[in-house]
Amino acid sequence: MVKFLKDINLKNKIAVVTGATKGIGRSTAISMHQVGASIIAIGRNKKDLNSLRKKLKHRIKCFECDVNDYYGISKIINNLNRIDILVNNAGTNIPEPFLKVKKSSLETLLNVNTKAAFNMSKLCTDKILKHKNRKKIGASIIHTSSMFGLVGGPNRTVYSMTKFGLEGLTKGMAIDLAQFNIRVNSVCPTFVATPRAKKYLANKKFNKYALSNIPLGRIATESDVATAITFLSSDAASMITGTNIIIDGGWTAK
Repeated sequence: MVKFLKDINLKNKIAVVTGATKGIGRSTAISMHQVGASIIAIGRNKKDLNSLRKKLKHRIKCFECDVNDYYGISKIINNLNRIDILVNNAGTNIPEPFLKVKKSSLETLLNVNTKAAFNMSKLCTDKILKHKNRKKIGASIIHTSSMFGLVGGPNRTVYSMTKFGLEGLTKGMAIDLAQFNIRVNSVCPTFVATPRAKKYLANKKFNKYALSNIPLGRIATESDVATAITFLSSDAASMITGTNIIIDGGWTAK
């Protein structure tokens, strides 16, 4: 009998996850580990990295480093033996209306969401390509984007600009790297109940705004996003590249 259902199996795969200390990054590291991946967790908080290490117990290495630190990140990536998967998850947001955007906010979002994402992609791709059987075994890069990389939203002009750019990076990389069997995709979630987002969602007015725009009527969970990322990183998604999975409960369908 021909088997049509492909397994989500990351056994013997090495996955780099940035922003791995909290929220989507931490949940993704755990999800990928559950299906066999060895995790290279990168984050800024040593205590949270240690917590993740203790939770996973084995097949995990943790590195305390800011993705803006090009020298530090380069050293980490160059010293790895191999990479099969990159989850380019580190990102930030500073909600401000367009007319009141601070120069410091603009620089921060551009540096973290765009420049660091590009640099991490290039460093990891160079390492990925050093594996002699790369074209045969393939590789996967997933960017954590946002529904605001597809549509606009109030007080998110700069954030949207950076996430729209990430969507462009996804498509451009996918075209250039397809010849090496390296797939590149993104996930575009709505508001997710992460530790950072919960303070916004605690505001009744903001919560009402969010839920009223999500046809399914609920906020996304970390697991919703981590599961999609894990799927895209696996051979179950072997024909998917240059696109996104929209995890927005129908927000952008309207």
